Amino acid sequence: MIKNCILAATALALASCSTMPNVPPPALDDLARQYLSVQLAIGEKDPGYVDAYYGPEDLAAVAAAEDDNVSLPVLQARVFALDATLRSLPVAAGSVEAERVRYLRAMLNSAKVRLRMLRGEQISFQDEAEGLFGVRPELIDLTTLDPVLERIEELVPGDASDGPLNERLNAFQDRFIIPNDRLRAVIDAAVAECRARTLPHIPLPESENFTLSLVTDKPWGGFNYYQGDYHSVIEINTDLPTRLDRAVDVGCHEAYPGHHVYSTLIERDRVNAMGQIEYTLLPLYSPRAIISEGSAEYGVKLAFPGTSQLEYERDVLAPLAGIDASDLEAYYELREATGDLSGAYYTLAAAYLDQTMTREEVIEASMRYRLQSRERAEQSLRFMDAYRSYVINYGLGEEIVGNAVEAAGESSEARWQRFIAILNTPTLPEDLM
Repeated sequence: MIKNCILAATALALASCSTMPNVPPPALDDLARQYLSVQLAIGEKDPGYVDAYYGPEDLAAVAAAEDDNVSLPVLQARVFALDATLRSLPVAAGSVEAERVRYLRAMLNSAKVRLRMLRGEQISFQDEAEGLFGVRPELIDLTTLDPVLERIEELVPGDASDGPLNERLNAFQDRFIIPNDRLRAVIDAAVAECRARTLPHIPLPESENFTLSLVTDKPWGGFNYYQGDYHSVIEINTDLPTRLDRAVDVGCHEAYPGHHVYSTLIERDRVNAMGQIEYTLLPLYSPRAIISEGSAEYGVKLAFPGTSQLEYERDVLAPLAGIDASDLEAYYELREATGDLSGAYYTLAAAYLDQTMTREEVIEASMRYRLQSRERAEQSLRFMDAYRSYVINYGLGEEIVGNAVEAAGESSEARWQRFIAILNTPTLPEDLM
C-alpha cells in the first residue's frame, strides 16, 4: 500500500512540474516512454489490451515485474497525471510536437475509459464505444429492415415452404464452402494476389514478411500479431466453414493492404524515420482501432475495385477450390443485398451488452435480421463476450475510411495516395468525419 501511494504521488507530482517556476518541461520523448510504460502496465491487468508492442524491452520488463505492486487506482492516477503534463506542454500549433501530443492524449483518454471498465463501472454500449474508439454508433429500430428482408426474399432460391429465410440463404451460400483439404492453398493464393495488387501502389521495405497459420477455437475470424521489424504473425480461425469470398477478404484485411501494411508503414515512417516510439505500441481499445479495422475492411475494395473480386474468384480461386462458380454472380448479388442489414449488428450488440435482451433473444434476432445461421450467430456473441463494443470498428471504420478515401476523387491512384496518407500519419477518426 505504501509503495502504491508513493507511485501515485510521484505521478501526480510529475503532472505539476511543468507549472513550477524555473523547472523546464519534460522532453516529449521522455513522456512518450512514460506513455508506453503506463500502457504496458494496463496490459498486465488486461490481457489483450496491448494489441502489438515492439518498443524498448526494458519498459515491458518493468511493467511485468511491478504488476503485483501496482493497482488500478494507481494506474488511473498515472494516466491522469501524464495527460495533465501533456496538456500543459508548450508546443507550437501545427508542429510535429503538437501532433504527437494530440495523439498521446487521445490514446490516454481511451485508457481512462478502459480503466473505469476494469474497475467494474457499467458503461452503456454507445458511451463505451465513443469513449474507447472516438465514434458513437447509431442504433436503429430493427423493424425498419423488414423491406430489406423482403427484397432479399426475392433473391434467395426457394420459398417459405422450404424453410426460414436465413436457412435458405445460408444453404445457398454454403454451396461456396472451400473444402478443408484445399483451404490453405486457396488462402495462400488469395493473399499473394492481394499483395500483387497492393505493392504497385504502396512500396514496402524489402524485408517485410509474415507467417500465416490456420487455427481453431478462437472468438475472432482472423488476427494479425505485428512483431516489429516489418514482420507479422497472421492466424485465420477455421471454426466455421470458410466460404470462397472469405479468402480474399481475409487476405486483404489481415495482410495487404490491411493490418500488416498499416503496421509496417507506421514502423517505417513514424518509428524508424522520426523516432516516435509511442507508435511501437498499439492499444486494442483506442481510436486507432477505427483506422486499423476500417482501412483493413476498405482495403478489399481498393485492391479489388468494381467486380474484380468476383472475377478473380470465378477464374482462379473457384477452380483451385473445386467449387462450381456458375452461381457466383447470384452469390454476390445476395452479398450486396445482405450488406444493407449491417445496421442490425450494433443494435443487437447494444441489446446484448446492455442486457436489454437475453442471449437467446439476440441469437433469434440475429437469425432474423442478420440472416445468420444459429452457429454463426453464436460465434458473433462469442466475439462480443470477448471484445464488447470493439464490434463497431469494422463497419463504421470502413464507412469512415472509405468516405475519406473516395473524397479524393475517381482516380484509382488518388485514392491509393489518400489511403496511404491515412495509414502512415497519426490519423484519428475525427480527422476523417
